[in-house]
Amino acid sequence: MDYEHKDSDVVAESSSVVSGVTERVVYIERPVKKSRWRILWRIVIVLLILTVIGALFSDSGTGYTEETLIKGTESNKVVVIKIESVITAQTSREFGKQMQKARADENVKALIIRTNTPGGGVAASDQINHMITKFRQETGKPVVAFMQSIATSGGYYTSVACDTIIAEPTVITGSIGVIMQVMGLQGLFEDKLGIKPVTIKSGEKKDWPNMFTEMTLEQKTYLENKVITPAYDRFVDLVFEGRKEAVINAGRSDVLTFEEVRGLADGSIYGAKEALEKKLIDEIGYFEDVVNKVRSLTKLSSVHVVEYSKPFSLANLMRAETKLGINIDAKLIDEVTTPRLQYLWRPGK
Repeated sequence: MDYEHKDSDVVAESSSVVSGVTERVVYIERPVKKSRWRILWRIVIVLLILTVIGALFSDSGTGYTEETLIKGTESNKVVVIKIESVITAQTSREFGKQMQKARADENVKALIIRTNTPGGGVAASDQINHMITKFRQETGKPVVAFMQSIATSGGYYTSVACDTIIAEPTVITGSIGVIMQVMGLQGLFEDKLGIKPVTIKSGEKKDWPNMFTEMTLEQKTYLENKVITPAYDRFVDLVFEGRKEAVINAGRSDVLTFEEVRGLADGSIYGAKEALEKKLIDEIGYFEDVVNKVRSLTKLSSVHVVEYSKPFSLANLMRAETKLGINIDAKLIDEVTTPRLQYLWRPGK
């Protein structure tokens, strides 16, 4: 008798003679197919193991690990905290966690704020400025701002809270000022789509600015007086106070007057050389120059420089996966349509 079998089957056979009759026995062993679920579970287990390993080497309170940049006396630790991309509420929260970790570490002798950002939200920028100022006042430890590539508007706003500002030769900084942009959709909705939005409000100014109506001169003046000017005045005040303190503490006398600061605060950007000439920064240099400045301020010859970074975690991976898709919800619509007050350099927008 013949047996049909698949190519993937493992076939073995044996034969024996019983009473003159040859008996042939065929053994067919079919391999078990690997389940896709089994493979998926193996991947999940590996990720969980990596997450546990990352947790073992991270600080459970802040979720940040330390990466050594310059090895030195570990009791003389200098921490580098980065401000990158557009400054948002999330930027402020993460910055606060790193400041908390630095505060709790008795070995930390100074901070370097490595800045590479065009700026961002007014509130978030102001919160970071406040955290740096509070750290300096309460700990007495020096904080040095290090500008790389671009440190404009909110990036400069946070830097003036530091003891001194050092910028790379190719940096772009300045852009002292405030911006708020409002989308105008009246033409699109009424002329193109034939839709006329209706707003019911308790007072004339309740919906100013309204993207569905054309902004009047009265509305622009109102917003400038109520929103733009107060934020601008605070920016100028902090630049004036921050630069005055930095210059006096350095033993210099070339303090910018309030009128000079206001003259520079017209939204203009400045290269490193011009910024130095206009006294908006203290030095031009690279990272090694920043570290040398820290050694000078702390009077320590050997420093151990570390940078905080986030370890691998399954939670972060899952969050990254969810961001791959486009989820149009109420929060996204609010982000797109609500006017935002920003300390942001935004050319061509």
